[in-house]
Amino acid sequence: MADLIRILIAILLPPLGVFLQVGIGKHFWINIILTILGYIPGIVHAVWVIAKK
Repeated sequence: MADLIRILIAILLPPLGVFLQVGIGKHFWINIILTILGYIPGIVHAVWVIAKK
């Protein structure tokens, strides 16, 4: 259930979803950059990080 909530948050605010899953680290900063470059790549990366962990 917690992963489902994180995925929903990741769709709305991708960096927040990544932060809730892994904290401030490499994946968080990668997601910030991807979200700035394009919202969809940020969402894809966030969902990937949440599903992987």
